[in-house]
Order: sequence, then C-alpha cells, then structure tokens
Amino acid sequence: MKITIIGAGIAGLTVAISLRKFRPDLELEIYEGSPELRAAGAGLALGANAILGFDHIGVKTEVLAASNVLECFKILDPKGRVITQSDNLVINRNLQTISNFAVHRADLQQVLLAQLPGVAINLCKRVWDFRQVENEVQICFADGSSTRSDYVVATDGIHSIFRKKLLPESKIRFAGYTCWRGVVGGGEDLPSFKNLRGLNPATASETWGLGKRFGIVPLPNDRIYWFACLNSPKAKEERFAAFGKQELLENFGELHAPIPEIIQLTDPSKILWNDILDFSPVKNFAFDRVLLLGDAAHATTPNMGQGACQAIEGAVILGKTLAKIADPQAAFQAFEQVRLKRTALIVNRSWQLGKLAQLANPVLAALRNGVFRLVPDQMNERQVKELLDVEF
Repeated sequence: MKITIIGAGIAGLTVAISLRKFRPDLELEIYEGSPELRAAGAGLALGANAILGFDHIGVKTEVLAASNVLECFKILDPKGRVITQSDNLVINRNLQTISNFAVHRADLQQVLLAQLPGVAINLCKRVWDFRQVENEVQICFADGSSTRSDYVVATDGIHSIFRKKLLPESKIRFAGYTCWRGVVGGGEDLPSFKNLRGLNPATASETWGLGKRFGIVPLPNDRIYWFACLNSPKAKEERFAAFGKQELLENFGELHAPIPEIIQLTDPSKILWNDILDFSPVKNFAFDRVLLLGDAAHATTPNMGQGACQAIEGAVILGKTLAKIADPQAAFQAFEQVRLKRTALIVNRSWQLGKLAQLANPVLAALRNGVFRLVPDQMNERQVKELLDVEF
C-alpha cells in the first residue's frame, strides 16, 4: 500500500517520519515542487506542543540540538518598556516541558531529512492536477509526468492545489499587514550577541508600535531571526515589493535598540517579503483517498507561533491514527474529527491576536497595552497548558 506525500516542507517530512514509525508496512514517496530542498522563510519559534510531538516520533533530542531554548518572551513598547512577559523557566518547571524554542527552518529541515534514509523525495514535481479514480489517486505534474498512488497526504501549503480543487469555496484572505523577515549573525557581521545593546540570547521579543511590529528571535550559533510587520491597505502592495534596508529603517528605525542595528546588519539580498495570509477554518480535511494536512488544511497567521506546531501535531496524530485504524480512508476520517475543532480555534485566535497587535489607533493601542500589563503571570502558564492538552 502506497501513500504519496505532496510537499517536502516541515509538515511533509514530519508526516513521513511519523508514518515510517507507526506504519512501517506502508510504502512512502514524497513529491516536492521546488528544484531543491531549500527551506522557505527564515526562523521558527515553536511551542511546547511541537516538542511534545517530536518526542512522540523520536526526534526530540535531535531537534533540540539544532535549536535555542528560549527562557523568556517579552512584548515591548516602542521605547523598549515591557508591556507583558512570559517567564518560560517557571512555566517549564511547573509543567515539565519546554514552552518555547527557536530554530532556523533550514536546520530543522536537515534534522528531519536525516530521519528518512531510503524514502524517495522527487524534486521539480509541481502538482498540476489530480483525480480520484476507483481505487487510486492519479496525480499530474507541471512537467507533463504523472504518477499513481493508493492514498495522498497533501502538505502543499496555503496555496494547495488539492484544497483549491476539493474546497473551491475556501478563499485565501489578507490579514491587513505585510511582513519582512531576515537572519543576521553567525559570521563576521555579528560575531557575538554582545555586539548589540539590550539583547539577551535566551530572550525573544516583539515590539508593538502603531500599525507595526518588530520581532527578535535569537537562534543558535550567534544568529538572530527577525521579522517586521506593517499595516497595508491591500495585498501585494507594489511599493512594499521594492522595500530594502533604507525603507525598513524609515519605518522601523525609530524603535528602541537594537532594532535599527539589526536592520543595518542584514544582507539586503536575504530580506524576504510576504503578505500575511490565511483562510477561514474549513469543514473537511478528508476526501476519500486524499487528506489535507498542515497549511493546506489550516493555514494560520503567525501571531501565536502555531502554524508549524499544528502541522507537527497533525503529522504525529495521523501516524498514530493509522496505527490503530489499518484502512487509511477510515483513518483519514477519524483524523479529521480529532483535528477540526483544535485547528479552527488556533486559526481564529491567531487572527484576533494579530488585529490587536497591529492596532494603529493610539488611544486603542494605549488601552490594549494597559490591559496586557494587568494580565497575571498565571495566564501565560495556562496558555501553554492549553497547547499541551492534545491527545496524541
């Protein structure tokens, strides 16, 4: 019995590891549209549920070896004053977990790839179309080739060909803000975190301005992953496509140190730009012999750091479901019932948090900050506990 995985990102590779662990009798193959296995994006900040999922499939140690465990997360105002913060060390001790860690996407991808010797990964295979016929799924690629499989797990991202065909009413929505990302460090440009004022290599932060945010996430090997979000009147705003360091400094340079210095240190050719997108929660993930998983099923805005986490959760749960239910088609249906409510909650909550974080009205932003400063420390622990409340 063959299961074909579409997409070799974090979701697809984790699915392959999970299926190999829990259903070693299955034949697996992966098809990836890109010409090389190059991780899109820059860094990832992952939560306790991700490390719990990696533990279930036996790669926790390897993932943590490539990661930076974060001891604290702060939300700051433009002058660097604390709005709210989470003491991860206390949470970790109380819940016996690792509540936040950061990893470069490329590093995580290499860790996952190392767990898949012998699994065929076919590159330059962008899916053009597919159809389910009798007892198989026929897949056609943009290069004119095709393949057949007993079952398909589609992890081909927010622009999934499979979701577009199976759920044509599901439309991608623009969150109202756009984002630049980059990584600095690990070389001559930033030999040590000590070069930057006010930066702790164990602390991640977000600075909330008016209609803008800047995030700093320390990675291993003296690197920093950063992101800068700015409100936009529409998606694909042409003037933002031309933004470089100078334009970023004009928009974010007034924020506290070391934000201007980080922008200055970034290689302009390595700054990535994307609008922030998601789609409203859908009602189905399982469609006979095809299952949607990861961003193809429940793309979310990055405000909770749960996009990759939910894909990892789903990959592990799929493997364990197939271990209990031998028939993949029935397992797909069971998986859907378990995952729909949780992923919808994450998508909706993240959307709402993004609207709060990107407030441009100074009165509403001041009110928001005041309310956040009153949030008790126990609330942060409760949120981590909710993320850990998942039935693997």
